Amino acid sequence: MEVVKINAIEVAPGRGAALEERFANRAAEVEEMPGFLGFELLRPTAGETRYFVYTRWQSEEHYRAWVESPAFTRGHAQAATGTGGPVASHSQLLSFEVVQTAQPR
Repeated sequence: MEVVKINAIEVAPGRGAALEERFANRAAEVEEMPGFLGFELLRPTAGETRYFVYTRWQSEEHYRAWVESPAFTRGHAQAATGTGGPVASHSQLLSFEVVQTAQPR
């Protein structure tokens, strides 16, 4: 069963552009992982202050293999060493199973 993982990231005021730049320059190793289906970085708008990192996977097992991989460690180490210091103060991982989808006709 396909799964969705959403990392809700609290970003320091005025640091959204820095977070977006870090994602634009990320290692991008996740794209090579078996079972990876997609990634989106969502910028908050009205009523929300957190950024959401949305990833979709073929299965929970594929996601776990990513999290436990050396590529995951490398990618997140790169993000932690970005210039300008930390941009996030807290994050929360949300997990979902995909039970229905729709495609354009």
